[in-house]
Amino acid sequence: MSNVVADDLEQVPDARRDSLRETIGLVARLIVGVVLVVAGALKVTHPLDSARAVMAYEIFPWAVSRIIGYALPMVEIILGLLLIAGLFTRAAAVIASLLWLAFIIGIASAWVRGLQIDCGCFGGGGALAAGESPNYFWEEARDIGLLLLSLWLVRWPRTRLSADSAMFG
Repeated sequence: MSNVVADDLEQVPDARRDSLRETIGLVARLIVGVVLVVAGALKVTHPLDSARAVMAYEIFPWAVSRIIGYALPMVEIILGLLLIAGLFTRAAAVIASLLWLAFIIGIASAWVRGLQIDCGCFGGGGALAAGESPNYFWEEARDIGLLLLSLWLVRWPRTRLSADSAMFG
């Protein structure tokens, strides 16, 4: 009988660890998902502004910037909704991680090249008015934090209150 009790006690830390991971995953899902939905929603009705924001980075030609600018808000909204629902969490987190990485590289590129632009992350974007200065440090810090949360979900996609758990167990 003492072996049964000992075995049960050994299970408690694992159960607590799993519960903590699932709770952190829920919080990560909701933060990343809401940020993506808000960012996409603020841009989706102004696709030309979104394309101009992409063009301001001076990385892609206008035709490519336009495609990215028009598509990005819908991609952000769809990924955000998938994460909020907890549906296909790992796949959505992988794509979100790639987006955050692209944003981090784009902002770093603008920063290093001395461009004075608004990132366009939540609408607007493009060249800043004279006397305005970009917030590259804080934009990078935010995106790195969101990348880390997304990578958490890639590693541990099982979370509380998710459609994945309800559908796939």
